[in-house]
Amino acid sequence: MKLFLIFSTIFLSFLTSPLWAEECGDPGHVLYLKLSKELRCTVCQNQTLYDSGAALAQDVKTLIQTKIASGQNEDEIKKFLVERYGDFILYRPEFKLATSLLWGGPLLLLALGIFGVLSVVRRSKE
Repeated sequence: MKLFLIFSTIFLSFLTSPLWAEECGDPGHVLYLKLSKELRCTVCQNQTLYDSGAALAQDVKTLIQTKIASGQNEDEIKKFLVERYGDFILYRPEFKLATSLLWGGPLLLLALGIFGVLSVVRRSKE
C-alpha cells in the first residue's frame, strides 16, 4: 500500500508540473501560451495556433512573440491579428453586428425546431 501511495504521488506530481510551470513562468511566455491557445489557425480546420504545425501558424506564433517582446499587451495583439486575418482567428469573437448570427444562430435554430415540433404535435392531435 505504501508503495502504491509513493508511486501515485510521484505520478501526480509529474502530471501537474506543466501547470505550475505555466503559472510560475515568465509573464511574456504565459501570455504567449494563452494567446496561442485562444487563437485559431487560419489554415487548419478548427485547430488552435498552439496545436497547429502549419507554416502560417508558426509565423503567427513568431509574430506574437515579437509583439510581446516589444511590450504590446493582449488586447493590442488581438486587435492587430483581427485586422490582419479577420474575426475568424478568434475562437470567441466579440459580439457585434457582423458576428450576431454566429452568436444568435443556435438560439434561432432551437426556437425554429421547437416551433416545428409543436406544430407537428398540434396537427397530429387534430
